[in-house]
Amino acid sequence: MRSLLLISGLLLAASTPARAAASQADFNAAYAAAAAAEKQAGTLQDQWTTTEADLKAAKQAAAAGNYDKAVAAAKEAEALAKASIAQATSEKTRWKDAEIR
Repeated sequence: MRSLLLISGLLLAASTPARAAASQADFNAAYAAAAAAEKQAGTLQDQWTTTEADLKAAKQAAAAGNYDKAVAAAKEAEALAKASIAQATSEKTRWKDAEIR
């Protein structure tokens, strides 16, 4: 039984692809996506300061050569920017539900 568990564990480990370290190209793509989303949020006048902080952190991590951290920060910034876009879009109509009638 023990050897069966060991073999199962080895097979699982072998079938799981190893995550490669992020490259500058990965960072560039992630940052471009985040910057585009943040620009769209800006056109809706709904940029969040947390998004700006993550974009800054991404640039700093990339400048230091830590592309894993840079990509993670850029993806977080993109998610925040998209959330701010969703908020701005929703609030364009939802405010009417809060009005006293």
